[in-house]
Amino acid sequence: MENQITPPPTFDRDFRAQLHQLFVWRRDVRRFRRDPIDDETLDRLIATACLAPSVGLSQPWRFVIVDEPARRKAILEDFKRCNQDALTSVSADDAALYARLKLAGLEEAPRHLAVFADETTPLGRGLGRATMPETMRYSVVAAICNLWLGARAEGIGLGWISILDPSAVSVILDVPTHWTLIGYFCLGYPERQENTPELEGEGWERRRPPDQFIVRR
Repeated sequence: MENQITPPPTFDRDFRAQLHQLFVWRRDVRRFRRDPIDDETLDRLIATACLAPSVGLSQPWRFVIVDEPARRKAILEDFKRCNQDALTSVSADDAALYARLKLAGLEEAPRHLAVFADETTPLGRGLGRATMPETMRYSVVAAICNLWLGARAEGIGLGWISILDPSAVSVILDVPTHWTLIGYFCLGYPERQENTPELEGEGWERRRPPDQFIVRR
């Protein structure tokens, strides 16, 4: 019996409009309710992340679910240290605003997830990364974007915490030394739903129109 080819789905105008709304409402969340997120839901979101493209089909993403209170506390302490250092590095004009910003939801978020890149994986057999090895890390970022949108579609917020020492995080989580931290994330149901970035609402920065980022040749 011959293999049957599944016809591609048709994405109509209504679907495309809803997809656009998903992009608009995807937010970097810092304020979470404490409602739990079960393992089945988190596993489903990670499965969505793993549908992302990867260079040479290398699938270099590695997900560490952080549930142990001691490890989460250590991550929080590292954030506080790094955040204090960052505060001293901003300009005097920005210092007051920076100090007012809520930059992490580590204490409130019910789930923590660290995402690493294993750039030594034999999967993909090196295809496509000889001249641009950084595409391994880009592949993991693509998986994170899948996770982010999948979470938002289920009403779950995700916050990317970048104010951390990657080396310290790797030690705290006891991961292989050749894994590279790409991002540490808080997941939970948002306290409030907004389609405007919180940093824009606080006056830190504003979203610019796309034509400011386009160069034509």
